Amino acid sequence: MADLNLDALGSADVKQQVERFRATHAAIVQEVRRIIVGQNDVLEQVLIALFVGGHCLITGLPGTAKTLLVRTIANTLGLEFRRIQFTPDLMPTDITGTDIIGEDPATGRRTWTFVPGPIFGNIVLADEINRTPPKTQSALLEAMQERSCTVRGNMYTLPSPFFVLATQNPIELEGTYPLPEAQLDRFLFNTKLDYLTSDQELQVLGLTTTNHSDPVRAVTNAEEIIAFQRLVRMVPAAESVARYALSLVRGTRPSDAFASDIVKKYVNFGSSVRGAQFLMLAAKTRALIHDRYHVTYEDVRSLAIPVLRHRVLLNFHAESDRLDSDYVLTKMIEAVPVPKGD
Repeated sequence: MADLNLDALGSADVKQQVERFRATHAAIVQEVRRIIVGQNDVLEQVLIALFVGGHCLITGLPGTAKTLLVRTIANTLGLEFRRIQFTPDLMPTDITGTDIIGEDPATGRRTWTFVPGPIFGNIVLADEINRTPPKTQSALLEAMQERSCTVRGNMYTLPSPFFVLATQNPIELEGTYPLPEAQLDRFLFNTKLDYLTSDQELQVLGLTTTNHSDPVRAVTNAEEIIAFQRLVRMVPAAESVARYALSLVRGTRPSDAFASDIVKKYVNFGSSVRGAQFLMLAAKTRALIHDRYHVTYEDVRSLAIPVLRHRVLLNFHAESDRLDSDYVLTKMIEAVPVPKGD
């Protein structure tokens, strides 16, 4: 944690940036709330991913407003928004773009011209990403990690900032393909949308079955979001907090000497160090959102499951006992003691 600058956080300039960060976050939430009802944890996690500079996978049943949530957030950010509807016949070039042959009318000379695909945007909605085969899903691998796209040996840099917000239906529904582990690992969060409460669903009916129209407005821009991403990395985290985050990540690995019994019994493979990196960055962002200048154990603990649930590969014992990764992670987190007196 050597590059954290405590003195910088006390400067007037950084304090002003922090105040602007919090004001912008509050404005985004206020705008989104005009369209989206409930789903507080989901909204917080998507915004954390944006401020970290990561990608977010949103899992939920059809009709739970996954696409509407992403589109609404994109409209509040003032960024270029692109949408890709994933289907079984979608090809990789439908995402990345392709070279076409063009002819100069004056000389008759033919040249290759690159036509960018929908991936060349700031926010890319990969809608129902698990409805297309892994071959097409893999077109996002380079973009999500390297922020670039290679077509016919030529590399093209994607716009900055760049986010992939993907939605998927639960894979037990018909006509879906599980995402490859390498692609899952590139998502900061796998956040889940659940059913709304009765009062919330009544509010949805009031918003969607009348002539009510209340479009959202953009409250920030690309340059400011990039500045927020740098600000997040300045938030201090004590070594004890970092060690606690690392103990949660290492606790998902059955080969680790300190792995709990439930992990050794039900987990085949745990999280890589990328999970620890994402967990710390997400915790730093949560600290700023909650009006703190430092990371707490609660920041780490509250985000551990959405960061790790898609990085844990369960074995056949878990399938036989009908256990999911959330249950295993919950028991694992309970088995890792929170340090005292720090």
